[in-house]
Amino acid sequence: MSGGFNFFKLLLYPISLLYGAIMGIRNFLYETKILKSKSYNIPIISIGNLAVGGTGKTPHVEYIISLLKNDFRIAMLSRGYKRKTKGFRLAGENDNASTIGDEPYQIEQKFGDDICVAVDANRQRGIENLLKEETLKAIILDDAFQHRKVHAGLNILLTEFHRPFTKDHFLPYGRLREHPHEHRRAHIIIVTKCPRDMKPIEKRLIDKEIKIYPFQYLFFTSLEYGELTNVFDSTDKLKLSDVSQKHAVGVSGIANNKHFKSKIQADTLSLKHMSYMDHHNYSARDVQKIQANFDQIRDENKIIITTEKDAVKLKNNDNWDDSVKKFVYYLPIKVVFLGNEKQEEEFKQQITKYVKTNRRYSKLYKGQNLNST
Repeated sequence: MSGGFNFFKLLLYPISLLYGAIMGIRNFLYETKILKSKSYNIPIISIGNLAVGGTGKTPHVEYIISLLKNDFRIAMLSRGYKRKTKGFRLAGENDNASTIGDEPYQIEQKFGDDICVAVDANRQRGIENLLKEETLKAIILDDAFQHRKVHAGLNILLTEFHRPFTKDHFLPYGRLREHPHEHRRAHIIIVTKCPRDMKPIEKRLIDKEIKIYPFQYLFFTSLEYGELTNVFDSTDKLKLSDVSQKHAVGVSGIANNKHFKSKIQADTLSLKHMSYMDHHNYSARDVQKIQANFDQIRDENKIIITTEKDAVKLKNNDNWDDSVKKFVYYLPIKVVFLGNEKQEEEFKQQITKYVKTNRRYSKLYKGQNLNST
């Protein structure tokens, strides 16, 4: 089986080379101005990655929103992957994961009226619609590092500690959407999902491997888990220590569930994990299977645990038995910067300074230091 899999992977390699060549030509056309990027008279922060999924993008977007929302009127614009609507859509009280996508809906539910949440696969059209609100001070573009039709003033690039872009390959052989040297377009690079006890020498090795440019900033973050929160009653919370003697059914539909799965496994008595594709839309049959696995646990000390991203879709599914709802929880996560307090403070300053000093389109460009004025 393993030999067959490796042979199949080998067949994908020529396709990866072709894909890489096409992406290289595309980026060359943008660099030489044959293809045009459009600029806007508002600070635009793009946050994304070179690889597909799994870098912890959503909690980093939420971190930046939390940092800016009290001082600036901001918007978050996403593609709205796997939504059932088309074109530009500004999130409202009647929206859900099917109309705007699971990640935008999660953010809209968390921040409400504090920010504007919008979706549009056409980023230019999306920005132009958002600019109709005169009080808007900045726009965050979600997963937009590859969307070069828009020139963002501040590019934040994420890469995962356990699978950095320097050790990956082009799709479909690997997960890369662009060549690793395209990291040069980033102003800030964040290595995500790092171990909390990461040693200084590990940071230095990554710094050397990525080959940070003088105008770039490198940060390291990890994920911190919050209290388990009931999917159907947000006032009902449990500490992770409260589930140490419970048997769990884990449910995840995310790009990389390794950290979620290992965390639940470590903090519960046993785990039956149900894995789905990223952005999975849960059907009636899916909910029935989840409940069936839960019912098979004979011990009364049991729980269903899912991710925050999956919770927004499971909550709106009408196929749950009322008797089971009180056992369904999600595990929230947030970003934690590693190193001393100055590291996080420096990141905050880079973000807020960019928004404060660039009321019109940013003059930042490749090779210019963020500290320059």
